[in-house]
Amino acid sequence: MTSPSPLPNLFPAGWRPLRLQSLLVLRWLAVVGQTIGVLFVYLGLGFPLPLLACLGLIALSAALNIGLVWRFGANMRLTPRVAALQLTFDLCQLGGLLALTGGLQNPFSLLLLAPVSVSATTLPQRQTLLIAFLACAVASLISVVHLPLPWDPAERLVFNRIYVIGIWVSIICGVVFIAAYTNRVAHDSRQIADALSATELALSRREQLSALDGLAAAAAHELGTPLSTIALAAKEMRAEVEEGSQLAEDVELIIAQSARCRAILAKLRNLGNEPADLFAEAPLTDILAEVARPHEGRGKVILFYSEKAAGAAPVFPRSVGLLYGLGNLIENATDFATQTVRIESAWDPAEITVSITDDGKGFAPELIARLGEPYLTSRPRDPAGSDAHQPGGLGLGIFIAKTLLERTGARLRFDNAEPGGHARVTIAWQRNALDLRSGG
Repeated sequence: MTSPSPLPNLFPAGWRPLRLQSLLVLRWLAVVGQTIGVLFVYLGLGFPLPLLACLGLIALSAALNIGLVWRFGANMRLTPRVAALQLTFDLCQLGGLLALTGGLQNPFSLLLLAPVSVSATTLPQRQTLLIAFLACAVASLISVVHLPLPWDPAERLVFNRIYVIGIWVSIICGVVFIAAYTNRVAHDSRQIADALSATELALSRREQLSALDGLAAAAAHELGTPLSTIALAAKEMRAEVEEGSQLAEDVELIIAQSARCRAILAKLRNLGNEPADLFAEAPLTDILAEVARPHEGRGKVILFYSEKAAGAAPVFPRSVGLLYGLGNLIENATDFATQTVRIESAWDPAEITVSITDDGKGFAPELIARLGEPYLTSRPRDPAGSDAHQPGGLGLGIFIAKTLLERTGARLRFDNAEPGGHARVTIAWQRNALDLRSGG
């Protein structure tokens, strides 16, 4: 069995996908502002301008917004290429509007910096450079090719060429400054924010682990005394009941289960300790058989496969964390299986994988991405309710197993083996990250 393939990286490292809604809002603001400006000049001031052509360009922006919302929805996360294409449209639309209303002589030519600013703060450097180059090209073109600036027909307005060249130079300088400086500052800010987020995540995870270890030790300590009392009382009852009776069988069951509880508490007291005896290491197949053995008498069939293995089984340290983590996942599969639990192991020179699959209803699709979080459950549990006899939800047990196995260097993936269910957990270790031997 191969290791889970990672999701394709659609976005450059360090770039946070831009929401479509952000560009939609900016474009609607541009549509409203452009419409008010054109109508005010034409109707309010009475200056002549190509009204239909201007309104057509504005309507094109509005139509693009409506089409994008209808096709993708406002919450879509844009790839750098799609976001850059939209900013390219905005830049060309604004350039066309300026060309119809005086080119760089129009005081609103300063708005050519807006798409560059958005790109510099939200897109990677490559897309920002392309947008900046396009802005310089548009500014250069409309400085030469444009209609006259809307003005009072009775008054002749002439701009000195040096003045127009100065406007062009100022816009070019603004584009270069925003594309270089703003993009660099935004990139540094994103790096700092990502580092802080990673630090907070690591600290949060470490805090959860510390709390979990403390909880386990406290539970083992507090439960030790009452469990010993229960075992002692059960042994005294065994001496007083008639052998072979139903009550005698119940007493023996209590004694056996209390012994099992003591063994579990002993493991909880030494979760981080490595065994120091002749059986400190064992082949992977033996470890899987060992942790599955306590669950074989629960009415479910546990099947083992290692057909895709290359060579002898790798030898793992029999750490309590590894045993407890694998055993917890197998127990969970047994709880939710209908009849069969399938445990597949595979190894090659590069990787070791273990897959645990049950034939039950599978993981709830809405929970798969969140499996491994503490206290996550697929349904509410009421001890006094009608589902009190059902297995528990996927909560702290999965979190504990995932955490303990990740401490051994494993990566876990949760999915359903079939569309109709069959929950599957895949555990993978990279050999170059482990110090393992080959068993005989």
